[in-house]
Amino acid sequence: MLAIFLTPKVRKLAEKFGVLDVPNDARKIQKAPVPLLGGLAVFGAFLGGLIIAWLAGWLDDGVLKNTQILSVIVGGIILIVGGFLDDKYKLKPWQSFLFPVLATMAVVALGVAVKYVTNPFVSGTGPFGRALFYFNWLDLKVVSFGALFSFFWILGMIYTTKFLDGLDGLVSGIGTIGAIILFIVSLFWDVPMSGTSVLCLLLAGALLGFLKFNFYPAKIFLGEGGATLVGFMLGCLSIISGGKIATALLIMGLPILDVFLVILRRMFSGRHVYEGDRGHLHFRLLDAGLTQRQAVLILYFLALVFGLSSLFLQSKDKVVALAVLLAVMVLVVGGITLVGRRKIKR
Repeated sequence: MLAIFLTPKVRKLAEKFGVLDVPNDARKIQKAPVPLLGGLAVFGAFLGGLIIAWLAGWLDDGVLKNTQILSVIVGGIILIVGGFLDDKYKLKPWQSFLFPVLATMAVVALGVAVKYVTNPFVSGTGPFGRALFYFNWLDLKVVSFGALFSFFWILGMIYTTKFLDGLDGLVSGIGTIGAIILFIVSLFWDVPMSGTSVLCLLLAGALLGFLKFNFYPAKIFLGEGGATLVGFMLGCLSIISGGKIATALLIMGLPILDVFLVILRRMFSGRHVYEGDRGHLHFRLLDAGLTQRQAVLILYFLALVFGLSSLFLQSKDKVVALAVLLAVMVLVVGGITLVGRRKIKR
């Protein structure tokens, strides 16, 4: 409800200060300028709910630490401020890169880090009984590879949703799906209502309220701050909720693979990885003849199917599901390429 109240206010604020997305290149598919800064409404709604939940004691489950809650707030503020500066002043790529790095460093430094990686092919009692790697965050005598892994994981999620933000409602919708699935996963803990599950619900509610204004035809866009915030939150929550990296991978698998392929294609073609184009999967779906609604709903469906599958699969089965996801990506890209070639011939 708070997001539904805040979004129109933020929209007017963006119009007042001229923070608009102007359709001035091939990637801008809207017909008229659209206000940005939607991430401010999402973060404001999430933060408001978080403060209420924190004061009410709903986050005090004995597992979730206050430093972790604080880290999410600090990281979110950094991304929203950086996003505003980028949307308003069009920062250079290296300048805009600083804010995701700072936000990620903040959360990892305050304790949002993977402590172990389990071996999916070995059974055992407890997570440490089947740990493939164990990272002792408190052991200052060695470099914490868990912290490094977490840093690159969260940063990768940030840039996945940043690059995914090309169609109306795409990032906010997939972010909602991801938050709801992580909420369900967090209920599998011994704690009846863990603090992490509350955070997931708060994020899902904030994104769902914003989606009312962001779905096609969008009245407001997430902007740089909002697009990076969604990936940041999903990355952090997947770690805090017991290291559910595989679950997040299944939810965000197609976008992650898409970003990976786009980066490789830009590198091999001699272009900068930050140089935007219409090579992303969602744009290729449009070029194949789908409408914005159809393309977005298809990507929602795939994220939902693979995300829900993680709720019923054992660890080793999730590896198989990831392989299936890769095959789906190959089939989708291959099918789109074939349709495109037929269109060119015609």
